[in-house]
Amino acid sequence: MAGRVIYASFEFQFPLGGIRVLNQQVSLLRAVGVEAFRWTPTPGFRYTWFDDDVPTLSGMTLDLGPEDVLVLHEVSVVPDHDPAPGGHKVIYSQGHYVNFLTCPDPGPYPGWSVRPALWTVSKAGVDMFRRALPEFEPHLVPNVIDTELFRPASTERVRRIAWMSRKRPIESTLLRRLFHADPRSKGVDLYDIHAVPHEEVARVLSDTSVFIALGAPEGEGFGLPPAEAMASGCLVTGYAGGGGAELFESPSAWRIPELETDRLADKALELLDLPDQDEVRQAGRQWVADRYTTQAAVEAQIEGIRKALALPGGAALATHPAAWMEELVRRFPVPPETYARVETPADS
Repeated sequence: MAGRVIYASFEFQFPLGGIRVLNQQVSLLRAVGVEAFRWTPTPGFRYTWFDDDVPTLSGMTLDLGPEDVLVLHEVSVVPDHDPAPGGHKVIYSQGHYVNFLTCPDPGPYPGWSVRPALWTVSKAGVDMFRRALPEFEPHLVPNVIDTELFRPASTERVRRIAWMSRKRPIESTLLRRLFHADPRSKGVDLYDIHAVPHEEVARVLSDTSVFIALGAPEGEGFGLPPAEAMASGCLVTGYAGGGGAELFESPSAWRIPELETDRLADKALELLDLPDQDEVRQAGRQWVADRYTTQAAVEAQIEGIRKALALPGGAALATHPAAWMEELVRRFPVPPETYARVETPADS
């Protein structure tokens, strides 16, 4: 592959799974010899909330060669701001439910002079885009679950139920109240992993008994936390969130209908005493390890880049989407940092 693959990333210093995945993709491509880079505007910028060592390009503008491909977050897309007029581009949608948040008006999407390629991260995302954008052929680039980082501990499981409240803080308060009111919760550790560093999340999940998948109320593109929990050997229950439906095909996952919080609490407590649970945990971890692999992701990336280069395009001057950050933030119901605010996790 002669050109570069350049991922435009925002400089958010709080945990967001989508940014971590984007940086992971740069590393995966470089490992197979592709000249891939992250692009952030500030020279010397590094993320502080995960181990960040990917090669980075800096500046608000960047010259793209005729075989370069620029990859952009779905929420960085604004119809009247083409980040690289005439260049090869990919809209990388990690959340198909929020894909049109910044482009709400019906009509040609995204309204640029040259049509970009479109990637997404789940089977549900592919199906949804085929209907919403029939002029596109959405391309599936599966997530990678790091089964070396997310793995069972050598010690026994703690009677712990964990979840992440970030995207459903209000329902999380109800869930905690339900647990505290239930005598079956006596002696059970309740752990909210919101704002916990990535490596510490892996440590907590390694000996947690049950993980609850809450996800975003507006829907999930995939749902990394439940997949990482299964890789860690947790039993998982919760909401599929649309894009996460495929995860509940796992033998160690139990799907609960949306907003049936009482049933969710009941199932989590029941799973603490599931018979033969060691075998179920192992089967769930293997199920994840077989599907969300580095090889599958890299092969999909390479094919997606090939498809992007097959579309019309050439050399271009690119502008980083941070140039219209003020307009992007106005289109969000709440600023992204509101849901990602770093706090001390609540234990009980």
